[in-house]
Amino acid sequence: MKGKYLIFLILAVIIADQALKFYIKLHYIAGEEHEMIGLWFRLHFIENEGMAWGWKFGGAIGKMILTLFRLIAVIWGVFLLKDFIAKKYHNGFIICAGLIFAGALGNLIDSMFYGLIFENSDPYLQNVAHLFPKGGGYTSFLHGKVVDMLYFPLISTNLPSWIPFFGGKQFDFFEPVFNIADASISVGVVIILVFQNVFFKKEVHASN
Repeated sequence: MKGKYLIFLILAVIIADQALKFYIKLHYIAGEEHEMIGLWFRLHFIENEGMAWGWKFGGAIGKMILTLFRLIAVIWGVFLLKDFIAKKYHNGFIICAGLIFAGALGNLIDSMFYGLIFENSDPYLQNVAHLFPKGGGYTSFLHGKVVDMLYFPLISTNLPSWIPFFGGKQFDFFEPVFNIADASISVGVVIILVFQNVFFKKEVHASN
């Protein structure tokens, strides 16, 4: 695979991811939700301070460490992708690696810069954030929140009462709210796992 095609794929993912994040951040209040396709696909605006799917750790220091780790991983990923292309890895694997890289970079942009350029989306004030507010952004460099909005509650029901511990409780599948960057990472990882025998197939040489 030529590097220019991979660059185009990465840019396409990042542009789509950032465009949707900007739209949500500048038009939705925190917690706002709208149905896109019935009840099973909605745009639901939340922000998280940690990893994909809203995981977090370590408060402000943990957030900075996580962002720096992402930055190092993205820089390292540039050299890995160049190596994959130079060594002529399977095109499918290179595409998946590019998707993972694009997703990591997409969320890194949020963490590095969103706190500097956006007003805080305060769930109590119910405000729509502004870009480049007069008083400055809501936090410092490396501490920005990741914007999530994609919500697919395909199944929403109450569990039968006979189920131990969880009986009678509300059950939603799929419950996490995520973004295009998260989806790009997940798709890349899943496809590599499913097709690893194809991507890393070893040549078998017939013996004389």
